[in-house]
Formats: sequence, C-alpha cells, structure tokens
Amino acid sequence: MRQRLIRGGLGVLAFLALAEAATRFGIIQSKVLPPMSAVVKAAVLLAGDTGFLQDVGATLYVWVIGMLLTVAVGVPLGVLLGSLRRVDQAFRAILEFLRPIPSVALVPLVIVIAQSDFRMKAIVIFYAALWPVLINTMYGMREVDSLAKETLRSYGFGRISVLWRVALPHSMPFIATGVRMAASVGLILAVSAELLAGGTHGIGVFILQASSGTDMIDEVLAAALWAGAIGLVVNQVLVQLERSMFRWHVVRTEAAL
Repeated sequence: MRQRLIRGGLGVLAFLALAEAATRFGIIQSKVLPPMSAVVKAAVLLAGDTGFLQDVGATLYVWVIGMLLTVAVGVPLGVLLGSLRRVDQAFRAILEFLRPIPSVALVPLVIVIAQSDFRMKAIVIFYAALWPVLINTMYGMREVDSLAKETLRSYGFGRISVLWRVALPHSMPFIATGVRMAASVGLILAVSAELLAGGTHGIGVFILQASSGTDMIDEVLAAALWAGAIGLVVNQVLVQLERSMFRWHVVRTEAAL
C-alpha cells in the first residue's frame, strides 16, 4: 500500500515537472498554459477561499444525492434484470438504446423538465452513473455459481432465500466496482452540468466565472486540479473499502491472475 502511494506520488510529481519544463522552455506558451508552479500556488490559495470551498461543498452535495439515487435504483433494477432472463430480454432493446446517449446532451431537456438547478444536476448525475452500477450488478448476478444455487434449492430454500444467501453476496464485489466507476462518472457530470447550465454554486460555476475574467487561467486550472484531486481521493477510498470488505474476492482474483 505504501509503495503504491509512493509510486503514484512520484508519477504526479513527474507530470507536474514535465508541464513546468514545457512552459519554462517555451515548448508551450505561458499564455496558453501558465507554469504549473503558478497553478499549484493558485490551488493552495483556493484551499483557503471560503467562496471556493462553498462551491466544492455544493458540487459534492449534489453528487452524493445523485449517487444515492443511482444506488437505490440501479442495484435493485440490476438484480431484477440479472436474475430474470425474460424481463432482461423484454427491456434489453430499451436499455441498449438509452445507454449510448451522452448525459450532457440531455442537460437542456432536463433544465426544462426539472426547473431547478439542483434537480437538473442530480438527474444528469443519476443518468450517467446508473449504467456502471446497473451493468455490473447484472453481470454479477449472472456469474453466480449455479451449483451453489441448486444446492440450496435441493435443501428446500426458495427463490428469495437463494437470492439473499447466495446471489447477492456473490454479486456484491461486482456491485461495489460498479459504484466506484459510477462515482467518478457522476463527479465528472456534476462539474460538466455546472459548466453547461451555470447556477449559483459549484466547481463548474467557479470555473465558468473565473474563465470570464482576464488573466484568470491560473484559477481555472487550479479549480480543475482540485476537481481531479477530489476524484482521485474518492476513487482511492472506494478501492480501499472494496479491498477490506471483499478481501476474499480480491484474493481469488489475484490468484486467478
């Protein structure tokens, strides 16, 4: 774990150093991309900016609401479609039609329907994050050991008991992976929706307002840097939760590799 963090930190430092060198040596004009040291300095200053912290809090709040809605709908729906093949076949065409539609393309329509900045962002986050959770849940349900299910049925357990005792525990690592993937997608859509639709608070709103000013590109990139850092932390936390909660699955997967 410590070595992985060290290597990751070295990779980030190497990237920052290369970006700094590209600007300092004139490979990239400073008007296009300011020195990375200036961006990092602006990011540090933003950490003490109460207005920016409110924007971060607003983005994270709507992201959490969108993710809770995603899990509440995506997991039961994935269990249903993954365990009942006829239901899956009935709705497969609809799902395959909706899944490729870009979430950002729905922002104008959702603005009209939702009539609220907060609801609009929550709906867009939900739509984008739903697919990783739904698909991974369906996949996990279909990968359940048929022998284990038949064994429980032979002892008189019904469909619900088999689902609760075998199918769901087996599918939980897949569901957790889907939630982790959806968390990153949801955060991207939260900021993107704020950039497209504006609003009163949010990281995307801050970037939009900063980009309209003169010589504010440092703050724009610093805010983007914070968005990436938040996404990295969220992903790392969820990875560690997966490893601690489903250690048996991690060991089995690594052994197979």
